[in-house]
Amino acid sequence: MNTAGTIDRPLTHDPKKQAPMKPSTSEPMGSAIPDVTTTGANASRQNRTREMQLIPEALARAHMRERLHEAERERQAVRLAVARRMQRRAERASLRARRALAMAVMQ
Repeated sequence: MNTAGTIDRPLTHDPKKQAPMKPSTSEPMGSAIPDVTTTGANASRQNRTREMQLIPEALARAHMRERLHEAERERQAVRLAVARRMQRRAERASLRARRALAMAVMQ
């Protein structure tokens, strides 16, 4: 199936591969703006595409960095909860030992 593309949906987005525009019959010859050279535009377009290709990688790196920081914060929170639990257990054991000692001294 060989259908021509439209303005909204071209066959290709590469300007070099698109068909050149044909002059309109309703316009007089020479009324259009002359073509401009795009030597500088090609270099900037190449840089822009290279930069745009690197954007998803940078986003993925930032996302992974954020996930690593989040995991580290989660590990610190777990360690803190475990330390507090052990401290409470040690305090209860200390109180039991003091009571046992007091009971032994009283008898």
